[in-house]
Amino acid sequence: MKFMIIGLGQCGSRIADEFVRLNKRAQSERGATIITGSFAINTDKTDLTGLSSIGDDYTHRILIGGRKTWGHGVGKVNEMGAEMAREDGDKVIDAIRTSPLFYQTHAFLLCAGAAGGTGSGAVSIIAQLLKERYVGKPVYALVTLPFAHEEGSELRSVYNTAVCLKSVNSVADGVFLADNQRYIRKDSSMANNLNRINAKIVEPFYNLMCAGEITKYKHVGSKTLDAGDIMQSIDGWTAIGVGRAIIPQEFRLPWGSSKNNFRDKSQENLNAIQAMDASFGELSVGCNPEDAGRALYLLAAPEKHMSMDVSKGLGDYLRERAENAVIRSGDFPGEKSVIDVTILFSQLAYVQKIRDYYDKAMSFSGSQKDRLKETSSRLRDMEDAGRELPSLI
Repeated sequence: MKFMIIGLGQCGSRIADEFVRLNKRAQSERGATIITGSFAINTDKTDLTGLSSIGDDYTHRILIGGRKTWGHGVGKVNEMGAEMAREDGDKVIDAIRTSPLFYQTHAFLLCAGAAGGTGSGAVSIIAQLLKERYVGKPVYALVTLPFAHEEGSELRSVYNTAVCLKSVNSVADGVFLADNQRYIRKDSSMANNLNRINAKIVEPFYNLMCAGEITKYKHVGSKTLDAGDIMQSIDGWTAIGVGRAIIPQEFRLPWGSSKNNFRDKSQENLNAIQAMDASFGELSVGCNPEDAGRALYLLAAPEKHMSMDVSKGLGDYLRERAENAVIRSGDFPGEKSVIDVTILFSQLAYVQKIRDYYDKAMSFSGSQKDRLKETSSRLRDMEDAGRELPSLI
């Protein structure tokens, strides 16, 4: 599957930058192109300067709202981010059309952080513009949720997140949720954490996007998971994850050999189930598989380790966990020593994290109104106290 990647705000642009590196890896390892174009949109020119992989010309790093922000951002006010996107949205549309591979694009993927100003406000506006301009081409969003410390110390972050999620879900064809807190390592520096987290967020897309774009015979699976299968599996709130199991040395089969005893066979099935279990633990956001209306899994392993028994075992196991979902599946010849299983749960009927944001945002909104009313009353009291004093103006 081929995405056109559009990063919005600092967080979204850095994730878009990571997707460009993922595309270079796909070209090197698989001979596949999975990104048809990459763009970074921001109101802060310094953030745009900090990118390393997206083209550094003005058609790929696009500054919006320059007349009002002077290139210094919107200060976490997502209403202003949305306003800038409305005013300069044509810049984005015009830039996208210049991409040489534009007409090979299967879908747009917009990346944004939910808690900020530019990305949080602009993602739903740009999604709407794309859907109006390119009817029939899916528009997906990859939205990252704030860290726990941001939620606790910055109530505006919670409010922005709730408003962003509600807005983007109303217009996008599917919303991938990525919870930053699930990827954090407390013993690492902030910079290392952010770089590692961004890489972890995009990693589950690698095999999924490569599987249907392979040009070499040896990398084509017996049951290919193509763009059509993926698009039919994405709708509404979506979680994605990838798990890995290392194949023990004694069970790594050389080319031309076959599994001829019960130990080989049982180990083969065990490795695959372990990889699927790991993928459940690596889902991008906490969710209950029983709440999914659609699900998908992709098995990537050495060809000799992908039998009908393994595929059936994974399908049965996933059916037990997501009994209400329509399940699609595929296989993809992968590395010699590992088994990877990518899982996607979509059309999620309930996500506790989203419900929590909505509840906290409503509470914040109510307390904010009371606070403004109290502040106005106290200001009037001060003005009344000094009403009889002379003024020098």
